[in-house]
Amino acid sequence: MKNVIIKAFEESVRVKQGFVKQYMDDLLTAARRLATCFAADHKLLIFGNGGSAADAQHIAAEFVNRFSIERKPLPAIALTTDTSILTSISNDYSFHEVFSKQIRALGKKDDIALGISTSGNSRNVIMAVETARDLGLYTIGLTGCDGGDLGKCCDLALIVDSEATPRIQETHSIVGHVLCDLVDRILFPDSFI
Repeated sequence: MKNVIIKAFEESVRVKQGFVKQYMDDLLTAARRLATCFAADHKLLIFGNGGSAADAQHIAAEFVNRFSIERKPLPAIALTTDTSILTSISNDYSFHEVFSKQIRALGKKDDIALGISTSGNSRNVIMAVETARDLGLYTIGLTGCDGGDLGKCCDLALIVDSEATPRIQETHSIVGHVLCDLVDRILFPDSFI
């Protein structure tokens, strides 16, 4: 049993090290885009399914409330939280449209849409990213495996090179935290002196 524990930790570290080596510059680009978005009074719309829905809510909470410093709230919305919206769209139209309809309702040009899918092939996430791009939002995909269709349709794809959903999700979690930290440092540099 101890071998299972050691293997999980070692694999998680290896996947994260590989990710940061490949995507360091893209993480900085994403953070700068987010900071520019927030500074211009635009918002971040985040969405995904299952564990990725939880990640969307977690990232939104860190921006709206606080990450590690006291600062003003930053406008981030997880499109995964309103059960009435999610179920009405699913019932009246299709589950594939649960995020794209919200993007059409809430998204404005120069907002940012962050779609999360461990496989990169969640149809509702891809449709929302496509809708966001059509409306002039900057799109970021946080995915895994080979990036799937999500990796091909967004402006900036952050792809975790792993087939293991737990390792992908663990890396997504630290990516969310790093983005929050970098955005805080860009927008509120005096808080870090």
